[in-house]
Amino acid sequence: MIDFVTFGIILDDIVFPDGTTRMGVLGGGGPQTAWGMAAALGSGAAVGLVAGVGDDLDESLLAPLMAVGIDLGGLRRTDLPTPRAWQVTETDGRRVQVWRVPPESLGVQLARCWDVLPEPYRAARHFHWGIHPDDPAAPAFAAELTSQGKRVSLEPFRPPQQPLDDEMLRALLTACAVFSPNWEEATRLTGLTDYGAMLGRFRALGGGVLALRRGPHGADVWNLSEGYGVHIPAVQTTVIDAVGAGNAFCGALLARLDDDLAEAACHAVVVASYLVEQVGLPAALPDPADYARRLAEARAGSRPLKIETVTPEERQNGSLQTL
Repeated sequence: MIDFVTFGIILDDIVFPDGTTRMGVLGGGGPQTAWGMAAALGSGAAVGLVAGVGDDLDESLLAPLMAVGIDLGGLRRTDLPTPRAWQVTETDGRRVQVWRVPPESLGVQLARCWDVLPEPYRAARHFHWGIHPDDPAAPAFAAELTSQGKRVSLEPFRPPQQPLDDEMLRALLTACAVFSPNWEEATRLTGLTDYGAMLGRFRALGGGVLALRRGPHGADVWNLSEGYGVHIPAVQTTVIDAVGAGNAFCGALLARLDDDLAEAACHAVVVASYLVEQVGLPAALPDPADYARRLAEARAGSRPLKIETVTPEERQNGSLQTL
């Protein structure tokens, strides 16, 4: 039974900060999110991926998804090209995306709506995808699923051009159960760099679970309605490529959220640590013993947070890097 659904495939042609490239990497958020869900659950049997692809997609690229048992019944073959883009990365973690396919094909291939869900996926309870937060239409499908009792998780694809007004930010936050920006996205969404003030605005406008991804500094995951959270430090590992780590984090967090906020956050940070160790997806699920070791490291480093006890240093820290 499919209980976790995510969306989108883009073929990434990655340009690294040193000028080297890696072409045709399976990306777009959907594969990384699905892998993250599977890694946190220990199997992809309950995970489905929805995406439009063309005949130009090399099916061998799907091998990491198939290896962990992710259901690919949501892939639609169309006569349009598979979405493809340059991903130009910088040493400070910034990334610029430049499309390499006709823009008119993207609405079909990257659709996120009820009509593209196969029948077995419609009973799923958990959904995650990325959005452009300054698109007024972005929260519509999430709000529809939320109204049906689904648990929806959203993350920004990029920061907005300018801070969202109260109406737009409230519509976005109330459309989902989990919202996960990185630090830069959070500051630009709110127009605030004071951590306490930022949390206050997210909370006042209806935020539920706020998962603030802080790259090498780990993550802060908040239950805003109850005013508490948890900080999980990043798992120590060798970073090769951070593209997709945020998606995997979000997938794992959603997959384990029924357990406990702190436990789900630990799994999310652990799963993200595997994504950064190579370009693209790992070929298989993590070794159970190694996963348990990293999970123990994350648990040991965790610390509880309360909104009213955010320190002055934390309130002013606007220079954190992002996943």
